[in-house]
Amino acid sequence: MTDTTSPTPERRGGTSNGVRAAARLDRLPPSRWHRRLTFIVGIGAFFDLYEIFLGGVLGAVLADQWHLGHTAKSWVIASGFLGMFVGANVLSVLADRFGRRRMFMVNLGAYSLFSLLSAFAPNLEWMLALRFLSGLGLGAELVLVDTYLAEFLPRAVRGRYIAYAYTFGFLGVPVAALLGARLVAAHELLGIDGWRWLLVAGALGAGFLQLMRSRLPESPRWLTVRGRGAEAERIVTGIEARVAAETGTTLPSVPEAEGVPERRVPLRDMFGADYRRRTVMWWIFQVLQTVGYYGFGSLAPVVLTEKGHTVTESLLYAALSFCGYPIGSALSIPLIDRIERRTLIIASALGIAGCGLAFGFASATWVIVGFGFALTVCSNVFSNAFHVYQTEIFPTGLRSSAIGIAYSLSRLTSVVLPFIALSVLTDLGAAAVFTGSAVLMVLLCLDVALLGPRTTGRSLERI
Repeated sequence: MTDTTSPTPERRGGTSNGVRAAARLDRLPPSRWHRRLTFIVGIGAFFDLYEIFLGGVLGAVLADQWHLGHTAKSWVIASGFLGMFVGANVLSVLADRFGRRRMFMVNLGAYSLFSLLSAFAPNLEWMLALRFLSGLGLGAELVLVDTYLAEFLPRAVRGRYIAYAYTFGFLGVPVAALLGARLVAAHELLGIDGWRWLLVAGALGAGFLQLMRSRLPESPRWLTVRGRGAEAERIVTGIEARVAAETGTTLPSVPEAEGVPERRVPLRDMFGADYRRRTVMWWIFQVLQTVGYYGFGSLAPVVLTEKGHTVTESLLYAALSFCGYPIGSALSIPLIDRIERRTLIIASALGIAGCGLAFGFASATWVIVGFGFALTVCSNVFSNAFHVYQTEIFPTGLRSSAIGIAYSLSRLTSVVLPFIALSVLTDLGAAAVFTGSAVLMVLLCLDVALLGPRTTGRSLERI
């Protein structure tokens, strides 16, 4: 219900009450409530990487079944990313306008519906249109995961718990990859093509997760910025009561709040004096990281078939390589609050570059799988570090929009990537593809080292 009372200092947002609400959340001890929230929100990360894996599977399988040429195969991979580009721009901006919780329900609902419909696509044209629409729904998922968790979790465990969230999500990826290899190898199940069952599974899983999320509270930080302090107070008080009951201890006293009161921030302020350097740094970062991180996940099955393996073998080897995703995510947990985020991003990016080079030049199966596995381990240390980092460098009133618009650039790069990478792969081979990727990851490291601020262990308001 919309509050129609006359404007007061609290309703204009950016008040000391808002800063105090943030301080009350930051000083809470970790509890079952925080862990449950982290799980329910974080499992959504699975669907993002599942879609990346699925694009590579569909590109490899449909090229054979539907006799697709080079360009059509590229569009199968790119169509979902194009939808994610639009969705990241639109839904992330709407999340700053209408709330994090509401957009959570919209984005997974749309993804579930259109993913289910795409399972029954009769031809390439329908497949591309429905993949675009399902990507549109999923586009802001990781932006919302990052934003929502950062605004609830105590600062002492913010990095570690967001890393836990992604670990939950990424556990499903090798399972999905192995399942995909089995379904594709079986060709049909109950008279339906195996690859269609992969689309059905994604749709049903997202629909179930949406039901789990229906009882999530709205972000108190967002509510105070929107001038809805009374609602924020009720939510924070309820959280404090649950945490006190679950931990069985008296809650710590509320410290003096750090930083200035947060307020509504116009979108144009991304390029104002306070945030211009961070915005430029993050836009460059998102364009470059796509090649190293998403390039492998979406292209691995196609690269392996180009190396001479069958489609079934390629999916199996990709699945074994993808086991590194949850392991890398788990390895980041003890590191992410101990090592400065910026440093961890740079170190893991260099790991991606080195392992990618080894994967591209390898010919022996055990070397391909081994370095593919090592690359995905590095990838998810990198991914978890940057997902935490991006939530910390923009204010609450701008957080979802700024992250989402920058993140959409990674999706736009992902649209273009298959056309360039597959052309290079065909003409010059896998070694050339991963050499180019390594060069771009080194440029990414320079970007973060020169322009990125320090954030580890600080409150969002202070940063």
